[in-house]
Amino acid sequence: MMHFKMAHFTIETEKLTYGGDCIGKIGGKTVFVPFAIPGETLEIEITEDKGDFARAKINRIITPSPHRRESICPLYEKCGGCNMQHIDDDFQTELRVQVLKDAFERVGLSVPEIRAIQGKPFAYRSRFQFHNGGLKERGSDKIIKLEHCPVATDEINAYLCKKGEKKDGRVHVFGDSRVIGDEKVIEATETPRAKNEREVIGHSKRKIRLRENTHFSGTMASPENICAVNIAGKKIEFDARGFFQSNPEVLEKTIEKVTDNLSGDRVLDMYSGCGTFSVFLADSFNSVTLVEHNRDALVFAEKNLIGKKHESYGMSGEQFVKTQAPSILSRFGQFDAVVIDPPRSGMEKSVVDWLSKNKTHQIRAISCDPATQARDIAKLVKAGYTLTRLYLLDFYPQTCHIESLACLENLD
Repeated sequence: MMHFKMAHFTIETEKLTYGGDCIGKIGGKTVFVPFAIPGETLEIEITEDKGDFARAKINRIITPSPHRRESICPLYEKCGGCNMQHIDDDFQTELRVQVLKDAFERVGLSVPEIRAIQGKPFAYRSRFQFHNGGLKERGSDKIIKLEHCPVATDEINAYLCKKGEKKDGRVHVFGDSRVIGDEKVIEATETPRAKNEREVIGHSKRKIRLRENTHFSGTMASPENICAVNIAGKKIEFDARGFFQSNPEVLEKTIEKVTDNLSGDRVLDMYSGCGTFSVFLADSFNSVTLVEHNRDALVFAEKNLIGKKHESYGMSGEQFVKTQAPSILSRFGQFDAVVIDPPRSGMEKSVVDWLSKNKTHQIRAISCDPATQARDIAKLVKAGYTLTRLYLLDFYPQTCHIESLACLENLD
């Protein structure tokens, strides 16, 4: 019997897995090795034996990959952020594309050529969560203080260089040249709502009211936490404590792909957030329907869509397809298109079932998890849709994080 605990082995790495580790085999057992590259020969030390698989660390690189390079960050491997800086940029993209392809092929899908939507490999990230002015150490709650991050925007790095001005605790920071106003960095602290917080409203003289949510008229936000950005020529506002894409350059390119050749009378924006896609969809459709369970985000969507014909539903996708969609379809007929951007867990089962049954002509599905994306697209393809295009949305260079856009058509 082979004993793995704290044992040393020589291993040849085979492929990159979702999560950034490479795998190899020892006596038939799969071993996950972080900071490795496919095709390398390594001397490793087993750090965990999980029975069916093991984890290891690199002690010595015997035969390095031609794509291996020195990382430019002195905190690399210690900081809990990047985990692919040791790989040249072009090969990183190839590896992420392969991980995405593997996820789709694993569920039996025939994958079209995957195109990568890319931006700058460094100095791209505009949104961070800092803890007492630093980032958490890998695998620990220990805080690493830093004054510069290679993947951060110039604006974020200027913020990091300031002495004695950063807030304690967990702080959400958004900094980019696209921020509208003199201050290019918005710093928002997670604190209990204070007396100076005010309702965000759509017009100066009326409160926003969301359909089917008559008791919810607005969200509370401190003025200093509201961030307004110029994305592809349009003003979009959001609360810096909430979600907004961290790579505005790739976001702008993604919007182009989502809206390309998409037009008609009515479009559904499912899991709409603050309405980033809807703001642009409103230019090509007569009406936009937004569905978002986070009502705080949806109130910002209402504000961003002032003057555009739309209706908003502050509820989950499951609630929408069960309680609202039947009436909408009976009154107006099918949506001409659906844009859907679910959380990491993927589309709710009832939403996939509804899309499968209703056969909307075009679906543009964005995802931040290739496994759940592949699962949901496989169900739609089985229902009669055709996967026509698949994109890697390369929002996070130097990391293993993968986002994707699947374009589906139903010609029935």
